[in-house]
Amino acid sequence: MSNDMDNDDRHPEQGAHDSERSDHSDQDPDQEQAPSSGGQPTDGSRERGHHPDPEGTESGSIDDLGSSVEVNADIAEDVDEDDLLGGLLIDSTDEIEVPDRLVDQVIGQEHARDVVMKAAKQRRHVMMIGSPGTGKSMLAKAMAELLPKEELQDVLVYHNPDDGNQPKVRTVPAGKGEQIVEAHKEEARKRNQMRSFLMWIIIAVVLGYSLIIAGQILLGILAAGIIYLAFRYGSRSGDAMIPNLLVNNADTKTAPFEDATGAHAGALLGDVRHDPFQSGGMETPSHDRVEPGAIHKANKGVLFVDEINTLDIRSQQHLMTAIQEGAFGITGQSERSSGAMVQTEPVPTDFVMVAAGNLDAMENMHPALRSRIKGYGYEVYMDDTIEDTPEMRRKYARFVAQEVAKDGRLPSYNREAMEEVILEARRRAGRKGHLTLEFRNLGGLVRVAGDIARAEGADEVTRGHVLQAKRRSRSIEQQIADDYIQRRKDYELSVNDGFVTGRVNGLAVMGEDSGIVMPVMAEVAPSQGPGQVIATGKLQEIAEESVQNVSAIIKKFSDEDLSEKDVHIQFVQAYEGVDGDSASVTVATAVISALENVGVAQNIAMTGSLSVRGDVLPVGGVTHKIEAAAKAGMDTVIIPAANMQDVMIEDEYKEMVDIVPVSHISEVLDVALEGEPEKDSLIDRLKSITGSTLDKQQGKSVNKGPSSPSPQ
Repeated sequence: MSNDMDNDDRHPEQGAHDSERSDHSDQDPDQEQAPSSGGQPTDGSRERGHHPDPEGTESGSIDDLGSSVEVNADIAEDVDEDDLLGGLLIDSTDEIEVPDRLVDQVIGQEHARDVVMKAAKQRRHVMMIGSPGTGKSMLAKAMAELLPKEELQDVLVYHNPDDGNQPKVRTVPAGKGEQIVEAHKEEARKRNQMRSFLMWIIIAVVLGYSLIIAGQILLGILAAGIIYLAFRYGSRSGDAMIPNLLVNNADTKTAPFEDATGAHAGALLGDVRHDPFQSGGMETPSHDRVEPGAIHKANKGVLFVDEINTLDIRSQQHLMTAIQEGAFGITGQSERSSGAMVQTEPVPTDFVMVAAGNLDAMENMHPALRSRIKGYGYEVYMDDTIEDTPEMRRKYARFVAQEVAKDGRLPSYNREAMEEVILEARRRAGRKGHLTLEFRNLGGLVRVAGDIARAEGADEVTRGHVLQAKRRSRSIEQQIADDYIQRRKDYELSVNDGFVTGRVNGLAVMGEDSGIVMPVMAEVAPSQGPGQVIATGKLQEIAEESVQNVSAIIKKFSDEDLSEKDVHIQFVQAYEGVDGDSASVTVATAVISALENVGVAQNIAMTGSLSVRGDVLPVGGVTHKIEAAAKAGMDTVIIPAANMQDVMIEDEYKEMVDIVPVSHISEVLDVALEGEPEKDSLIDRLKSITGSTLDKQQGKSVNKGPSSPSPQ
C-alpha cells in the first residue's frame, strides 16, 4: 500500500490531499502496508508467543472487568427461595430498567462475559463454542462496543498508471475519503465542462467551414461526429482518475462489527467484478471494480464468523493470513472472471476475530487458524444451563423486559406472566435446580405470547397468554411427535392395557423437546447356525452397543442354551432410526419376557440405560418422555432413580401417570411382568446373579441417585 501518488494522479483539490497527507508525512510508506492485527506486536514478538493471562493479572482482576450487573428494581429484604421472581417487588416489566450496554444485557454466561471484556480491552481474538441460542452473537456485538477508541480509517483505491491491474491503496482518517472523492469528482466535472465547451466550439467551426466555405455539409457532419467521439473517449481517461472509496467510516462512531457467517469467498475476502467490455474504450477501470470483503470492512473493529467450520479450507487459510499480516490484497475470486487478473496492494485488516460454532465446529476448523486464535486470544465454552438462584431469577425477569423493549411492539408482561416464563426456563433446562441458557428459543416464547396479547387488544401479557404461546410455539419435532402418537391410536398400534409377551412400550426423544412412545418387540427362534442377537430399526452405533450389553445380561440370566437360538429384537416403526442407549432397559425386559414366556403390562412405559451388571443408569429427556407416555394413555412410567431430580412435567400430566424410579433391572421386572409365581422366580434368579451390586444399591434411597450428566 502506498501514499505516494504519481504526478498524473494529483489534482487541484490539493487542500484536501495536503490536510490528509500531513497525518502520514512522518511515516515510511512501507510501515502502512502491514498494520498490526488485533493489537498483536509487529516486531516479530507474536511469533515468539505472548499468551494472555487467563486470570486477568495483565490488566486488572476479573471483578474489575466483568462485575455482575444486578437488576435495577426494588428487591425484598428477605427473599423467599420459592419466589419465582427472586424477591422483585414489581407488577410488570415496565418497572425493570434495561441496561444500555449489550454486555450488561448478557445473562448467565459470566465466564464468557468476563473473557470478552478482557479480550476487548487487550484486543485479543476469541473463539466461543456452545449450543445455538446461548448468546454467542450477542457477546460478539458487545465486544465491538467495548473495543478501545481508535482512529477509524477510510480506504481508497486509485488507478495505477503504470499497471492498471495493480490498483494503489491509501488509508486516510475516517471522513476524509468522501472529501477526497468529492474533490476528484468536482475537478473531473470542471475538466469535462472545459472539454465540452472546447468540443462544441470546434464542431461549430468545422460545420461552419464545411457549410459556408467548402460547401460539403455531409463531410462536415462526419468530421463533427469524429470530433465528438474523440472528445468523449478522452473524457473517460479523466474519469478513471477518480478513486474508489472502498471502505467508508464517515458515519461510524463505534468500532465496526461485521457478521461474516456463511459468507462466500468474495463476501469474506473481497472481490473484483467481471468487466464484459475489456477494451475499446468501454472498459471499466480495474480500481472501480474492486469490492471490499468483510475482513476489510471490519478493520479496527470485530469480525464475527459463526459456524466457522462451514468456511472452506482456502477461505480459512486466507483468513489466517489476514489475521497474521494485518493486511490482505483483493483479487477476483473467479478464475474465469477478468477480475482474476487484478491484484490490489494490501488493504488493512486490523480486526479482532470472534469465531463461534457448535462442538462439531472444531472438527473441520483449520488447525493453524485455531492455533492462531488460541495462541493470541481465548477459547470459551458457553454453558447450556445455570444454577437456579434468586439472583438468576431476577435476571430472567430482566430478560423478559429486554425482549419486550427490543421488540418495541409487545405489551408489558405482568408478574404472573414473568413467573410462567421462568417456570418454562426451568423445564427446558432438563436438570433440577437449573435454568436454561438457550435464550433464543425462550425469547421466541416471549414474543409469541406478546403477539397473542396484542392480537386480543390486551394492555399486558398474562399467564394465560404465555400458556397459549407454549402450545402455539411447539417445535416441528413436537408437532410431529403429537401427530405420531395420534396416528398410532387411530391404527391401534399403541397398546396401553393388558399383558403381551415380548412387547414393551419404550420411550424416546425426537429433536430436543419432544418425546414419543416406541414399542420394542422381541422373539426367540431356533437358530440355523450359531445363535445370535439380531436387532432391526435403523440402529445407530451407540444403540447397537447397548443391545450387545443387554445380550450379556440375558445370556447370564437365562437357563436356556442360547447358542442354538436367535434373539430377534424389533424397534417398531423406528423410521428415523434409534440413537443412544436409553432403550436398554426396554430391550432387556422384552427379551426376558420372550425367553420366559411371561407377559409384560402394556399400561407401562419405560426408559433407562443398562450396564452389563444390570444397573439402571440415567438418560436424557425424561420430562418429555413422561409427557409422551401420558399422551399415549400409559398409567405408569419407569425411569432411572437418578433422573427423578430432572422430572419437571406440566401440571396437566401429573395426575395422569405414576412415576416409578428404579436402580436395577430386577426392580423393572418386578413392576412390569405379570404373574406372581413366575415373576418372583425370575427376580430371585436375577438377584442371585447380580446380588452384590443390588444389595449395595438397596441400602440407598432411590431419590438420592447420583447426579450424572444426562446423555440423550
